[in-house]
Amino acid sequence: MACESKKEDEEPRFPTPFEQSNGEETATYLQVVDFYIQLAKQSPEINIQTIGQTDSGYPLHIVTYNPEATFNFQKIADQKTILLINNGIHPGESDGIDATMLLYRDLAIGKINPPTNTVLVTIPVYNVGGALNRNTSTRANQNGPKSYGFRGNALNYDLNRDFIKGDTKNSRTFAEIFHLVRPNVFIDTHVSNGADYQYTLTHLSTQHNKLGGELGEYLDREILPALEKSLRMENWDITPYVNVYNKAPEEGFSQFMDHPRYSTGYATLWNTLGLMVETHMLKPYAQRVQGTYEFLRTMLAITDRDSERIEQLSEKARTRHQNWNYYPIKWVLDTTKITVRDFKGYKVDTIVSKVTGFDRLSYDQERPFTKKMEYKNYYKPVDSIKIPETYILKKGWTSVIELLDLNKINYETLQNDSTLTVESYRIKKYKTLDFPYEGHYLHYDTQISKDTVNLLFSEGDLLIPTDQEGIRYLLETLEPCAVDSFFNWNFFDSILQRKEGFSPYVFEDVATKMLENNQQLKDDFDNKKKADLEFANNWYAQLDWLYQKSEFHEPAHMQYPVYRIASGKGMP
Repeated sequence: MACESKKEDEEPRFPTPFEQSNGEETATYLQVVDFYIQLAKQSPEINIQTIGQTDSGYPLHIVTYNPEATFNFQKIADQKTILLINNGIHPGESDGIDATMLLYRDLAIGKINPPTNTVLVTIPVYNVGGALNRNTSTRANQNGPKSYGFRGNALNYDLNRDFIKGDTKNSRTFAEIFHLVRPNVFIDTHVSNGADYQYTLTHLSTQHNKLGGELGEYLDREILPALEKSLRMENWDITPYVNVYNKAPEEGFSQFMDHPRYSTGYATLWNTLGLMVETHMLKPYAQRVQGTYEFLRTMLAITDRDSERIEQLSEKARTRHQNWNYYPIKWVLDTTKITVRDFKGYKVDTIVSKVTGFDRLSYDQERPFTKKMEYKNYYKPVDSIKIPETYILKKGWTSVIELLDLNKINYETLQNDSTLTVESYRIKKYKTLDFPYEGHYLHYDTQISKDTVNLLFSEGDLLIPTDQEGIRYLLETLEPCAVDSFFNWNFFDSILQRKEGFSPYVFEDVATKMLENNQQLKDDFDNKKKADLEFANNWYAQLDWLYQKSEFHEPAHMQYPVYRIASGKGMP
């Protein structure tokens, strides 16, 4: 069987720093790069390539394993399925860095049978700046290795929150790599600890309802069961990612919702099957690396076995949007659907903390158990938008245009100034976090009003059709109410501030005439004062309300600068 390990106990050629330290150390960034360079020199089926920059000043690399020694991705994509592994997004979680080095080495020396239908690609260390910031103390709960990298990148961004907003050079280079490689399957390697339990391995896949269609069903009903079964046969029990904080996991937990800011959520936008392996940080480092190795080897085997099926489903998914009328932009956990699973945990006691004097959880590893628990892994949409035929983006929003270009979005530009009938959004309400989050003060709970208007657009404004492979990227970023929209990530914040205003002593006379000449306006004004006591007791708020109803209120205030052209066919 392809990717099956051969039973050989010979001293490994190309030993890794992990092996040379008896499983106590992880390779440094420079050791990783040198290892792959040396491996590629001796192995024609392995190629290492430099692509793009990171905020550290060092480049990103991709390492490709193809038994046929072909490394042109345009040719590869027509012939084989592609599996992309991303390592070191959080360099303190280094298990995948070492496990992938072992995997490539074992493929190169023939310890593992080569895949016949799959090409393996890896980003050996994604967060280079974090990997270079090596230390021994920032992973407070982690059991090895002796030293490791830091979670933040060179600019202190968490790169697993940056895939949609692209603040870092790392994430922009990742997009370049992703669209070059065009993976069918994507794996991100992590370490986590929300609770204690018997498992070394947990898995976190992209949310199958959000991925949707036959591809989502295949991920949930075939890939994950096959992965779990294969690992169990190799004595590696695995459970879904234990998504709890400070509570006993056997009480039940839910699947993590991976929005597009996360790696697997970003991959979902391009109909890629996304998975994470999350090892348990309290387990010994050597055990975690070996478990990650088995996870990656098993997923390579499953991908190779199901290559034709994956290719068919991926191809079908690229055009399924042509049957959509609406697209869901908000999801909630479906509590009516529950999966009952066996869970291998430890007895949890509630004891009094010697530090705080309050109750705390205590896991007793001397009392392991296996019991049934409830796992909620279904989500349902609670809000959706009607898909337009075309978006129009004003040409001045260059930071958005750069990301559209980076993500290979197709668009045309107006060749002449033109008046078009469009759907226009105004921002009605939004909330904003009162603390900084990954370089932003993120908006949420955004609400809009919509009108159909005739507007003059300028030569050079962008016409962006939704009938393209990047439709999900467009809908998730350009619809302001979507969780990870460009609006919510502050790309359009300049529209939220008025640039002109009024002096009360002048506007009082204007307001008086407005009320005298418009009975409907006066009735609305009086009713608002009756219904809103705070408004009734605030003279400036009353004048401002009238100012916003006047001809003097600037049109750009709260006007969303992305417009929609509805489908003449009603979107079949």
